[in-house]
Amino acid sequence: MNTKLLIAAAVATLVASGGALAQSAGSIVVYGGAVQIKPQVDSGDLTAPSLPGTKVDVKKASQFAGGITYYWTDNISIDLPLALPFKHDVVGAGAIEGVGKLGTVKSLPITLLAQYRFGEANSMFRPFVGAGITYGYFYKPRATAVLSGITGGTPGNPTTLSMKSRLGTTLELGGAVNLTRDWSASLSLTKTFIKTTGSLSTGQTIETTLDPVSVKFGIGYRF
Repeated sequence: MNTKLLIAAAVATLVASGGALAQSAGSIVVYGGAVQIKPQVDSGDLTAPSLPGTKVDVKKASQFAGGITYYWTDNISIDLPLALPFKHDVVGAGAIEGVGKLGTVKSLPITLLAQYRFGEANSMFRPFVGAGITYGYFYKPRATAVLSGITGGTPGNPTTLSMKSRLGTTLELGGAVNLTRDWSASLSLTKTFIKTTGSLSTGQTIETTLDPVSVKFGIGYRF
């Protein structure tokens, strides 16, 4: 699912929405939908021995997602997003741009957000901003034969890779609409500031800023 489809679905939901009911203190909303994560990569160089300017890029990934939002007050909410793991392709960049896929890595961002919602508790549409922390958990990295060829690996002793999990900060901008007494829809954009270190079995490392932008659309049920 790409960003345009997510936004189109959100717009269609807003147009079809009816009367608004309260998003008030004590409400718990459980929601489900989809999210796309697009890393804004700024790669360092792979350490020696390597071709100068050897960099990497990390491609976007989409997944089913959901979460739980608790309305602490009429205007302040706490959000815990939940998602299945994302699978990202790692490709060559810089001096090795165009060589193809170097590997894959799975990510599971664990985020907790505090949100401030504008407007009255019974407003039909309520924009919100949020901020919080994200733990980027990276696991099950898989290297390709391309990476082995670049770094001197062999079929009997292929190059392997790993990515270090790190803590980062997240900012959010979004909006929520009440559809019925219990059902709602939301669309949000988040920016996470996070870095990682990639390590190869050859002893080489590469520092990479990921700073992904995420677009999330969800349909929620309020308890």
